[in-house]
Amino acid sequence: MSAPLVQAAGPAGAPVARDRERDRDAGAAPEAAGAGHRERLRGGSRSFFAASLLLPRDLASRATVLYAWCRVADDAIDESPDPARALEALQARLRAIDAGMPGADPVDRDMAALMGECRIPVALPAALLEGFAWDVESRSYASIGELRDYGARVAGAVGVMMALLMSVREPNVLARAADLGVAMQLTNIARDVAEDARRGRLYLPRDWMREAGLEPESWLRDPTASPALNAVVARLLAHADTLYDRAASGIAALPASSRPGMHAARLLYAEIGAELLRRGGDPFAGRAVVPSLRKGYGLLRALAACAVGGVPSCDPALPETGYLVRAVGESPAQGRASPMNDHPVLRGSFGVQAVGPATGPTIHPAAGFRQACLGVFHLLERLERDARTGRGAP
Repeated sequence: MSAPLVQAAGPAGAPVARDRERDRDAGAAPEAAGAGHRERLRGGSRSFFAASLLLPRDLASRATVLYAWCRVADDAIDESPDPARALEALQARLRAIDAGMPGADPVDRDMAALMGECRIPVALPAALLEGFAWDVESRSYASIGELRDYGARVAGAVGVMMALLMSVREPNVLARAADLGVAMQLTNIARDVAEDARRGRLYLPRDWMREAGLEPESWLRDPTASPALNAVVARLLAHADTLYDRAASGIAALPASSRPGMHAARLLYAEIGAELLRRGGDPFAGRAVVPSLRKGYGLLRALAACAVGGVPSCDPALPETGYLVRAVGESPAQGRASPMNDHPVLRGSFGVQAVGPATGPTIHPAAGFRQACLGVFHLLERLERDARTGRGAP
């Protein structure tokens, strides 16, 4: 799970208590809320932030709302002194959102509007919270199938929700969206083995570790780098790569305007795993960060990948993600009527044009993908420079 940013605890249906700055934001105007969502994205993931700048303006706005809600939920549990209670509070907030009666928090209000407009079944964000519950339980994963089960919840569900933001509901495409989410989560797990071990957590498949000659519990008591561990990490990244490849066919079936940003997200995130492999697959050699030059190359590869459309792979959904695809098929044909469906955030008011002189060049799809790539590359350089000097995202 992500580094902690906020605390969460509160009664059912009520806004969750946070730090003083976010308490002040609870009654903020939609413009301020949208800016806050963008800052969460920029501060949380430079790769996702870069990819979001290549999305159509309205989709970028929706994706930023979704990211903000997922990030706040993740961080709420991470920082709470009582994660179980924090999880209960998040579940209560989701019930209120699903009922169309969110609390005063801008993140909840915007998520309610998003779910209504894009017909997102509550089973999808509920799956995310179920994955968080597994973290609260400190669940371990005996096999790659069990680990994919976890990835389906904490990331596959987000991939399916992203497809719904694009008005895509075909089962084959949703299955590939789930593949992408799971692949990203496996990359996260491989990258963060050392960090998780320092927190007493181990996500690697236990059977793979034993096959490599490592006893999981003994290793966790004294986590160290070794060729055997590196081999397990490399094996996990290879499994992720098969899912990235499957996901590519689904992206080819998306609306043309959405392909550049989604290919960029796929390629930039896969590059994290490639960077880790360049270090021999050693997760103790420092956090794998993709340099700006390689991010720029990834954006050019995204340009080439999105030049043609295609038909999504007919491979069935992973056994662990099939229920997410079915949940969409079983959802009502029409979205819930809600006055929030005309919310400014969802009209695209906070799309990529909002990236102004303070944070980097203005990027707009109308300027052309090549110009957008160049602008994003310069922005990545600035973000990386700020991070090195302590002013930017980690």
